[in-house]
Amino acid sequence: MANRWGIPKDVEDLVKQRDTNCVYCGQEFLDIPESRKNKPSWEHIVNDIRINEIDNISLCCMSCNASKGAKLLEDWLQSAYCIKNKITEDSVAQVVKEAIKNPPELKYLCTTLYMK
Repeated sequence: MANRWGIPKDVEDLVKQRDTNCVYCGQEFLDIPESRKNKPSWEHIVNDIRINEIDNISLCCMSCNASKGAKLLEDWLQSAYCIKNKITEDSVAQVVKEAIKNPPELKYLCTTLYMK
């Protein structure tokens, strides 16, 4: 069963195991968060809520998530926030590096019948 963001339970479980630190800034998540930097939040690397596979769902800190918002990943990586926090294409987690190289796409079969 999917959570309230539509993320399937199996994907959620795998992401929680994989992402123990923010996928962007690397901040470690704490069981009892001391600040927004220590609290994980669900992230769609490519901002499309329909893409809920393991290659697009990650955990990032609330600070990075708030900063990124609906920005394209490539644009956000050039932002003042990323520059200040030394977040670059080279410093992000492997799942983000893979999304930069090969952006996740919506996976569904769409058929259209044309009648004359």
